[in-house]
Amino acid sequence: MSASAAVAAPVQINATRLWQRLMTLAQIGATPNGGVNRQALSAEEIEAWHVMLAWAAEAGLDAFTDPAGNLFLRLAGRDATALPVLSGSHLDSQPTGGRFDGVYGVLAALEVLVSLSESGWRPQRDLIMVAWMNEEGSRFAPGMMGSEGFAHHRSMADIRAARDVDGVLAGDALDQLLHTFSELPQRPLGFPLAGYVEAHIEQGPVLEAQEKTIGVVTAIQGKKTFEVTIQGTRGHAGTLAMRERRDAVTAFARICCALDAQIGGYDDIVKFTIGRVQVLPNAPSVIAGSVSFSIDLRHPDNAILNALGNRVEAICNTEVRPCEVEVKLLVNAPSNGFDAAIQDMIEQSAATRGLPSMRLLSAAGHDARYMAPLCPSAMIFIPCRAGVSHAEHEWSEPEQVSAGANVLLDTLIQLAGE
Repeated sequence: MSASAAVAAPVQINATRLWQRLMTLAQIGATPNGGVNRQALSAEEIEAWHVMLAWAAEAGLDAFTDPAGNLFLRLAGRDATALPVLSGSHLDSQPTGGRFDGVYGVLAALEVLVSLSESGWRPQRDLIMVAWMNEEGSRFAPGMMGSEGFAHHRSMADIRAARDVDGVLAGDALDQLLHTFSELPQRPLGFPLAGYVEAHIEQGPVLEAQEKTIGVVTAIQGKKTFEVTIQGTRGHAGTLAMRERRDAVTAFARICCALDAQIGGYDDIVKFTIGRVQVLPNAPSVIAGSVSFSIDLRHPDNAILNALGNRVEAICNTEVRPCEVEVKLLVNAPSNGFDAAIQDMIEQSAATRGLPSMRLLSAAGHDARYMAPLCPSAMIFIPCRAGVSHAEHEWSEPEQVSAGANVLLDTLIQLAGE
């Protein structure tokens, strides 16, 4: 079906309702500065599920979940034997996150399903909205647990074994979520799909700078994350001679400088970040006994990403003396491309609707990374003000929000069939 035929479909999304629902969910976990703290498997995310299920019930959508705590809402197609089309993103946020990251893709997909349901138009194959569990990884690390579990990229045993900073097991929090919604049917992980499309804010400045409304995402750059633990020896800051110290903080400083110079300075494309840092005992008059920290390394060229990733442990071992170090690779996600035919559908829809668009790489990671090996997959970006995301002042304009959802509507109609 052509893009023009898709735009002439019997329904458009309800822009006012979509915006109101975004603002409603923004109140669940609202922060004083206008952001959102709705972390994975939290009471706030459970509250968001209750709201989502109420909206689904109003529209006559079917709801179900799976062992990884992913939420699915289904608009039944005419052919029960046809593989479904999936669309969505995530409901969880960073501790000081914004109103759009993740949740926009979930609510845009829901709005497509609700609008189609209200119109009486039925797709050939099922259309399913998904809210993936723990994309952010801010409470339980690493992130993207729901999509990785669905794709059998990570075992449920590994997912359930993660702990948050308070020592809570992800498995226990997951059990609580599933018990709360025990009335929902549960399907096995990883059912076959005909396609996947994820709408998202760009989380970067390119679309705004280029004055484009729609981003046709070509690929997601590769990513590696590490957890590094430096072990020294605690001591009294006033009595232990400098030459006798095994100070974990000074070892950390040397390692940071070396990593930044040798990896962060490799080229103008690499993204190298030292994020969470924990010092023990973190007291002003005690020589630090241990330091643990995270590394986030990204590059679109898999060969370069692997080469830089392979340097991390060697640099740490060289600079840590006289302390000791352990380096754990947590995430190893190569760059992936998206389906060319769906990219064309997105681009054609934008053109037919008079929306300026461009093709671009996603610098941030998304659940779509793990769908791409399973089925034809793609992403639709909309701008966010100044490229800001993972922050309380994250913002997209209502007309950008509705534009992306209408392009998603066109694309899903084409994929689901007349």
